[in-house]
Parts: sequence; structure tokens; C-alpha cells
Amino acid sequence: MSRRAAVLGHPISHSKSPAMHTAAYAKLGVDIEYSAIDLTVDRLPVFMDSLRGDGSWCGLSVTMPLKSAMVREVDEVRGAGAHLGVINTVVFENDGGSVRRVGYNTDVKGIVEAVRYAGIASAGHAAVLGGGGTSAAAVAAVRELGAEHVDVFVRDTTRAGDAQAAAAAVGISLRVRPLSEAATAVAGSGLVISTFPPRAADALAEELAALPGTGAGVLLDVAYDPWPSRLAEVWHGHGGAVVPGLEMLMYQAAEQIRQFSGCDVDASVIDVMCDSVGLPRRVF
Repeated sequence: MSRRAAVLGHPISHSKSPAMHTAAYAKLGVDIEYSAIDLTVDRLPVFMDSLRGDGSWCGLSVTMPLKSAMVREVDEVRGAGAHLGVINTVVFENDGGSVRRVGYNTDVKGIVEAVRYAGIASAGHAAVLGGGGTSAAAVAAVRELGAEHVDVFVRDTTRAGDAQAAAAAVGISLRVRPLSEAATAVAGSGLVISTFPPRAADALAEELAALPGTGAGVLLDVAYDPWPSRLAEVWHGHGGAVVPGLEMLMYQAAEQIRQFSGCDVDASVIDVMCDSVGLPRRVF
């Protein structure tokens, strides 16, 4: 029987996950049909209820704005997700005839691997833009990369709960700052991770563009459509290195594919995933 998996989120039509997953499963020779489903937070409980009793499902990828809400829809959360309270992966496990829904967070691994592949061994002075679900993974990732402090810039300083909870969980000092302070502050940061949705950082990009080039550090912009983002263009123009959001997506998806399929994801699988979305093949 063909198994099923999907990426859930809103909006979702831009997602590159179906291309990556489909290419990987074809290379692995496993029969998993992977699709994209547009789903808002208010519709999530009904959708998850509709899957009960359907044994064809093996996994779900979860993107914005569902990463926090999905925690309430699973039976167990393991790994980083258990500490962060935010998940981007659901695995359907057969437990003696019954199916358990187990949540994970592979975003942390995706960010860490993307930054390391770009040649960054240590985060140094780190900043995160945005305070939503992905910011929690970003905070945990910069801690894993060696940072002891992170500044989180948000429009509303009362709405950074996910990032603050993540900082407490992983033991990193965090300061929430208004987005109005971000331009001058991040210009001197060694590592900046933007977790804003597409175009949401455009105004900040224009503020940065008005500043003199300062030899910026590394920017990982998780938004990948359209690409390059305006923020990425300005950052590169100031002499900084830019890590595309597709890099993060590819590395976190590789872990999901391993969990959904039960197969090892080796360099040959990574290569076809890169080919499917136009990323250069890895040089290991």
C-alpha cells in the first residue's frame, strides 16, 4: 500500500518540500506520496482528527503558522521539540496495532547544518529576527553553535514567547528588542537568522541599505520565495555572506525523510534533493 505524507501550512503553494521529498523517495525506491495541504490554525484539530484510523499516513511536515499549535495534536514530543514547545515534524508510529503521533523539531538541525556548511564554526554575536515558532529553533541552533547570548528583534516585544521559552530551555541569555533597533544592531552581528515570512523584512532591508557597508557577517534568511530576498540582496551588497533558506529546508527535510521512510539518507539522496530545487550539490 502506498504511504502518504504532506507538508501543512498557510500559505503553502510556494513550498519546495514536495519537490525535495518526492525526489528523495524516488531515489530511495520507497512508495510515499507527498503533497502540500493549505491549513490554518483553526482548521488543524479537525484535519488531525480526520486522519485517525487512516493507516496510510507516515508523516507530516509542519510549517508556519502551525508549529506551536501542532504540539497539542500529537501523543508525544521527543528531542528538541520537547524542550522548545514547537515542532515541525509528525511521525506516525505503529505501536502494537495502534498509531502514535510523535512530534519532533528538525528545524534546529536544519539551521545548524546550513550554517556549518557555510563555513561558520561558532556563532559569536548572534541575532534572530522574528519571535514566532521558527525563532525558537533559531535560538536553540545558535546555542548549539556556541553563542552564549542572542538578541531577538520583534515588532511587538510582548510577543516573543516562543523565543524566550527556547532560551530558557537551552540555557542561553536572550534580550528581546524592538525591530526599530535592528538595522544598526545586526549590521555588526557575526550571525543573523531571519525567521520572518517572505517580504516581511523588506522595510528592515531598506534601513540597512541606507547604512554604510560594514563588512557584515553571515545571514541565514529562512524565507526562500521570492529569492533572493531584499534583505539577502542588501546583506550581500554590504559584504556579508548569505545562506539561502533552501539550505536550511534541505537539511531539516533530510531528517524528516529518514524518519518517514526508515531509510538512511546518504550523499546520493542529498544530491537529488538539491537538484530538485536548484541548489548546488554538496561538497563533503
